[in-house]
Amino acid sequence: MKIALGGDHAGFEYKSKLITFLTNQGHEVKDFGPFSAESCDYPDFVHPVASAIESGLFDKGILICGSGNGIAITANKHQGVRAALAWQQEIAQLARSHNDANILCMPARFIEYPLAEKITETFLTTVFEGGRHQNRVNKIACS
Repeated sequence: MKIALGGDHAGFEYKSKLITFLTNQGHEVKDFGPFSAESCDYPDFVHPVASAIESGLFDKGILICGSGNGIAITANKHQGVRAALAWQQEIAQLARSHNDANILCMPARFIEYPLAEKITETFLTTVFEGGRHQNRVNKIACS
């Protein structure tokens, strides 16, 4: 699977660890930044990740910041992006199975790193159920 990653300074450490975790699982990963833990503006890194998903160049995206809120709000400005904030595995599973989320957003300041790996694994392995959920997903876009 081709996965785009990004976030902000608060998510830098987790993002760096997830790149190794995902690469070791055989995924193709692209890091859109940031490339250090120095303070930065998350939209500078979120928009390129969301554009990569929107264009179809990548299958899934993962964004990590302090709370997860700013990255989710920013990513969801893109048509065709369904970014979901998840701090538990069950939320990640429902985001995929019911909402066909294509970007996972995680709050590094509120979860431990081992849980971030489990949430990521759940997100990437859960299949969208379709059916009654497809009709709802079809109604999300404004255009």
